[in-house]
Amino acid sequence: MRIGELAETAATTTKTLRFYESQGLLPPAERTPAGYRDYNPDTVARIDFIHRGQAAGLTLAQIRQVLDIRDRGRAPCDHVRDLLDARLVAIERQIAHLTALRDNISELRDHAAEPEPATCSPDQICRYL
Repeated sequence: MRIGELAETAATTTKTLRFYESQGLLPPAERTPAGYRDYNPDTVARIDFIHRGQAAGLTLAQIRQVLDIRDRGRAPCDHVRDLLDARLVAIERQIAHLTALRDNISELRDHAAEPEPATCSPDQICRYL
């Protein structure tokens, strides 16, 4: 399968495929006598896995770790579980920070509900921030 056909089948771009290959996410493609990349049809499943990993918020380095484990003939289940656990912790932390930010902005907005520009001194710039 040539690179353009693979890109279309995998819903990605040829540039992305070359990048994945340069980053070790895809094994180097076989080459035709004319030098064109010739991918195995199984590469589509690998690209699909990469996309699913990205959708779960994993970095390409983390995805490469999982692929390396599988390529060595081992099941990466424990490693994937650990990555997902860490991702959940990070998301919970982000949610807590966003909740605190929302609460802070809401409080600031409440104070600015009925602006009184005449009561602001020029050195304050704006008393609502």
